[in-house]
Amino acid sequence: MKPPSLTIGIEEEYQIIDPKTGELRSYITQILDEGKLLLREAVKAELHQSMVEVGTEICKTPADARAELIRLRRAIIELASKNGLKIAAAGTHPFSNWVEQEITPFERYIGVWKDMRDLAHQLLIFGTHVHIGIEDRDFLIDCMNVARYFAPHVLALSCSSPFWMGRDTGLHSYRSIIFRHFPRSGIPPTLNSWNEYSDYVNVLVKTKSIPDGTKIWWDVRPNWRYPTLEFRICDVCTRVDEAVCVAAIFQAIIAKLWKLRRDNLTFRHYSTALIEENKWRAVRYGINGNLLDLGRQEERSAKHLIRELVGWFLHDVVDELGSRQEVEYAFTILEQGTSADRQLAVFNETKDHKAVVQHLIKETEENVVES
Repeated sequence: MKPPSLTIGIEEEYQIIDPKTGELRSYITQILDEGKLLLREAVKAELHQSMVEVGTEICKTPADARAELIRLRRAIIELASKNGLKIAAAGTHPFSNWVEQEITPFERYIGVWKDMRDLAHQLLIFGTHVHIGIEDRDFLIDCMNVARYFAPHVLALSCSSPFWMGRDTGLHSYRSIIFRHFPRSGIPPTLNSWNEYSDYVNVLVKTKSIPDGTKIWWDVRPNWRYPTLEFRICDVCTRVDEAVCVAAIFQAIIAKLWKLRRDNLTFRHYSTALIEENKWRAVRYGINGNLLDLGRQEERSAKHLIRELVGWFLHDVVDELGSRQEVEYAFTILEQGTSADRQLAVFNETKDHKAVVQHLIKETEENVVES
């Protein structure tokens, strides 16, 4: 079996903001008209007109992915600015109301709304999706079975959605709660093979439950169209360096699992229910709470387990990948806090949700827009 290519693709969903009011602005159709000329297929509409999605080219390294994200963020920021608008990257908007948002009038999104009704309309959330290239389908399934365990650890690093409709939710990733309302979402079950996954999708298609495998919305899923394992668990990262760190960690996890496979070793599979418990803890507290060390069957601080993941489990592959700097940016997040931590700090100081929006706009442009 050939080793996986370990290519990286990142998709990010941004908020379109009116800087005068701090509110979301329905403007995607106008951005698309000009954006398609500039970015071609790298820019896409999403369910709500106040959201814009970008996707990188296929990248070999996290450094390549960083350059791509900077290029795309800069282009979208410039397109929005032509009409006095701004872009913000956060898992939820601090105070805009989902009821007031307009659905993008494309057949695909109208179809989702008809299927899901209020669940779709309420889906005013913004995520980061990371694709890692794995060409062998059965190895891809093996990787999904193992990588599920680490997904909550990485979610904790990406948390950027503490607010919902003007309320401090008490959670660090409220986006995760909103998306969990969708069917076929959450931590995936363990699977024995690609054939088992394919049979599952085919039954759902045959029974007219879904049109195809793209409607499987698990936190970690085999992509139905491309030879990638897609990590969908993370909030959109406010700082570009956070997004690159997340992608680098996922790439390194797959590289480590390939190295174990090459040496005829593997990593233990844990139950979906226990991994969901860890996900809940990451959603609630981000990096500031405890996670379950399922190997030792004991509670440890999230920061300790993330340091263990980065500093011990991945240490022997990051230099081969050339990604040590990007992976170890996790230590900076642990020291400085996540986007959710910083948003809460701004609000606690100002008591002003609009100040949080301005903070998000500034951080989204950090290392992207020349000052």
